[in-house]
Amino acid sequence: MWDYNDKVMDHFLHPRNVGEVKDADGVGQVGNMSCGDALKLSFKLDKDGKICEAKFQTFGCASAIASSSALTELIQGMTLAEAEEVTNKNIVDVLGDLPEAKLHCSVMGMEALQAAIANYRGEESDTEHEDEHAGRIVCKCFSVTDTKIRNTAIDNNLHTVEEITDYCKAGGACGSCLEEIQDILDGLWKEKKTESTSSKQTEFLSLPLIQRVLKVQEIIDSEVKPMLEQDGGGIDLIDMKDNVVFVKLTGHCASCPSAGVTLKSGVEAVLKDCLFPEIVVENV
Repeated sequence: MWDYNDKVMDHFLHPRNVGEVKDADGVGQVGNMSCGDALKLSFKLDKDGKICEAKFQTFGCASAIASSSALTELIQGMTLAEAEEVTNKNIVDVLGDLPEAKLHCSVMGMEALQAAIANYRGEESDTEHEDEHAGRIVCKCFSVTDTKIRNTAIDNNLHTVEEITDYCKAGGACGSCLEEIQDILDGLWKEKKTESTSSKQTEFLSLPLIQRVLKVQEIIDSEVKPMLEQDGGGIDLIDMKDNVVFVKLTGHCASCPSAGVTLKSGVEAVLKDCLFPEIVVENV
């Protein structure tokens, strides 16, 4: 038995806006009856371009009904631009919470809304038709593509297969795709880490020299010097060129046989962590 809070139970037992909007401006349908979850969302706009009516029809569990009901209440009064920004997290916030294994129901609501908005604009939603252009099927049991796995992981900061299963059901049946899902996640976050590192480096090197010097000096003063002073050592910032920082070790550090280790494992490691991994520190 799932542990549902009072708000979820209220939306399940007394769902709002069940049915189909007559002469709807936008209609979106997602899910698959054979997979156990399907949702159809329709809406109508008023003369000001705001959603004045929204209804749903769903084949699914209590979470699917509650999520759909909450979604229809959430979007009424919104412009399409505002509705486009609605995420599954917003739906969960309205409900207060959902069991982890049922979070995919809130994702289905978000996708139905996106499909309905695309329908209004005469566009084809990515959620309506998954073919070779939308990605490669990874989970055959639930027809989930690698593209959907990646997008779901990015949107919700997911790093494990279990989280992916909770959000889009992939891997939740026969389990033959579990290893491939983890490979996708590992590759995705490695790629994102590389992009982030590259962005930090570009941002830092684009600063005027004086600002780069001040930033490095601040890190040395707050993070490096206190560490070296514990052993009677010190450090002075001498110069900078591109990603190379030139320093001079002083005090006990200047004559210490382990000065090279201190420089690389201590000083350089701190700057790499605070700035970007490609930074290099040289002693002069």
